[in-house]
Amino acid sequence: MTFTSEQIEQFQTQGYLAVPDFWSAREVLTMQLELERLKTDGALRNVATEGDGKTESQAKANLQLCPIFPHSNFFRAMPFAEKLVAAVSQLIGDPVLLHLDQVFLKPGKHGAGTNWHQDNAYFEIPDPLKGTAAWTAVHDANAANGTMRVIPNSFRDLLEHKRDPDSDHHIRCYPDESKAKLIELPAGGVLFFCYGTPHATGANTTDKERAGIALHFLNADQNGEARSGFEVDKRAVLTGPNAQGGKDAYDEVVGGTWDAQVTRVAGEK
Repeated sequence: MTFTSEQIEQFQTQGYLAVPDFWSAREVLTMQLELERLKTDGALRNVATEGDGKTESQAKANLQLCPIFPHSNFFRAMPFAEKLVAAVSQLIGDPVLLHLDQVFLKPGKHGAGTNWHQDNAYFEIPDPLKGTAAWTAVHDANAANGTMRVIPNSFRDLLEHKRDPDSDHHIRCYPDESKAKLIELPAGGVLFFCYGTPHATGANTTDKERAGIALHFLNADQNGEARSGFEVDKRAVLTGPNAQGGKDAYDEVVGGTWDAQVTRVAGEK
């Protein structure tokens, strides 16, 4: 995965970069299969509330699993996929650390969105361009099913955030939505957006579910300042001389296992 100079410039000036068809059709299928297993196992929980920030909503659902790695060897291997590591390295520079992994799933008809926020309101790194989310569309993501929206060129300043009454633990901000850009992606597309970029997802009004896998990456020179996410000594080093393929975080090597995990899950179908 090699980005053009124009793509890198867009990320650095606009704060985001959308890459359709990042993952192969086979990789997407296995993501869907593994996510279905996690649903069946009851690993995802509804974080949407009745507007009071604490009472679980009975009318809408915003299903989340954070972190993912303790529940799935497949998704634990995903951040170590060579093309993803190469992509992130070009955007935020080396050495790259894994900061967090999570999934959101919006059921059909009653799937609730996630309100506007900046990741840096949680993570608090000095340079918001030195951290990026890689948001994978597990299913086709469009306006009708509540795909991601971002506000370009607005990552430099941290907006005021307040407790989100529509979630049992999130915070939210209130940016000028007139500048928002809707990002529609096919299944397997990836949206990279830096830690300062305001973003949100909408409600899913379609009959089918829609999910997104959000992996967060951090340049190592921000590690001492970065809050939240994985514990400082459990942030896997993905590139550079200290990279251990995940042994530093998981006590075993995870790097280089992505293709085998895809084969394993695909073979279970």
